[in-house]
Amino acid sequence: MKKFFREYKAWALITGAASGMGRVYASRLAAMGYNLVLVDINAAGLEETESIIRADSGEVKVLRVVQDLSQIDAADMVFARTEAEGCEVEVLVNNAGIMYCQGIAETSERTLRLIMMVHTYTPLMLCRKYVGQMKERGCGYILNISSLAECMNWPGIGMYGSTKRFVKDYSRELRIECQKTGVSVTNAYFGAVDTPLIPLKDSLRKLARALAVMITPEKAVDRALNATFKRRRGVMPGVLNHIFRPICRILPDFLLGWVYRKAKPYLMKV
Repeated sequence: MKKFFREYKAWALITGAASGMGRVYASRLAAMGYNLVLVDINAAGLEETESIIRADSGEVKVLRVVQDLSQIDAADMVFARTEAEGCEVEVLVNNAGIMYCQGIAETSERTLRLIMMVHTYTPLMLCRKYVGQMKERGCGYILNISSLAECMNWPGIGMYGSTKRFVKDYSRELRIECQKTGVSVTNAYFGAVDTPLIPLKDSLRKLARALAVMITPEKAVDRALNATFKRRRGVMPGVLNHIFRPICRILPDFLLGWVYRKAKPYLMKV
């Protein structure tokens, strides 16, 4: 991925850039020569990300946008900032996300709204805002983050999986619509990635990494960006994920119900 776009003044927009994989995406794209639009609700985290970027890639321009992506006008606000600053967004990485394990009836209405807005509505609207400009310039890359969970209609993670299934479906539609325009849409189907999004004890994290069930954020980001710049339809790192995927689809309801009832006392209410 040795690309240098400074002479074209190209920008990459990353949501959820204050920490975790979003910060890794920002670092990788800055190293490739992209200027950065960093979007997150965490202002302090964005400042830290920018400091890291400037230490490693001093020539890169950085625009920090502090924005709650669960708000109905979030995409409008982000787009207005980039337009005002003259940022030609060539790469859009819809990375922001949340995860929890809880039954629908036990989940607060606020959390249900949050996951729906952050995972589905706002990313869709961001695509809508920027894809037209990408088509006009004849070049653009969109990376949407789906998940292995898109095939898991499981209680406890059902809402997470359902939102990621929506991402998969609209991304395919958009990819087809963008054929022959110079704009590509790639989906990343991650399994377990070693970030704070997945609450595990350190001992279990080490075991998961040793068994290749969990991968590092750096490996996940590198695989996703490699697929994006090769304009592939999707990528799913991890051999075990490819093995588990068809199994996940056929687990019977009675078995999933039994597992959920056993696990329910240990789930955190959100």
